[in-house]
Amino acid sequence: MTSPSPLAGEGGTRAEGVGGRGAGGDSRHKTVTEAAARERLMTERAKAMRSSQTDAEHRLWQILRAKRLSDLKWRRQVEFDDRYIADFVCFAHRLIVEADGGQHCESAKDVIRDAWFADQGFRVLRFWNNEILMNPDGVVDTILHAVESFSAADAALPLSPTPPPQGGRGDFDGAHHG
Repeated sequence: MTSPSPLAGEGGTRAEGVGGRGAGGDSRHKTVTEAAARERLMTERAKAMRSSQTDAEHRLWQILRAKRLSDLKWRRQVEFDDRYIADFVCFAHRLIVEADGGQHCESAKDVIRDAWFADQGFRVLRFWNNEILMNPDGVVDTILHAVESFSAADAALPLSPTPPPQGGRGDFDGAHHG
């Protein structure tokens, strides 16, 4: 004969899985659980995106990976605040590079997203997929120009919710370059 499952808050598997004794009816626990679920979802999504890159993302990653471009360290499909996943990020220069397909044409969501990244102290470069595939040298030149424009003063700024000084951003405002 099997024993009945324990009630929430009385120990046992269910209570341990949801935060231990007394956590079953706690609304704060629900918020933590939802946040943890969102974090897991974002991590799974980023992992899936790394394993199923577009041709343009693959081409750009071959250029950026393993410090191949000016000995810069890049990461791909990086999660930010359980909110966004950036295609490529160079944290040392606070630079995000996005490979965009047609779904990004005049996207209001991208404008909001780029503004959020700017508020976090990052610059965003966006390239159309065909730019990356047809003119990789031009894309590389634009990325290197963005890196070179990153001054020592920019490097000293803390990553915070406040935007970087306007003078430090140059023409890297999230617009497509090429």
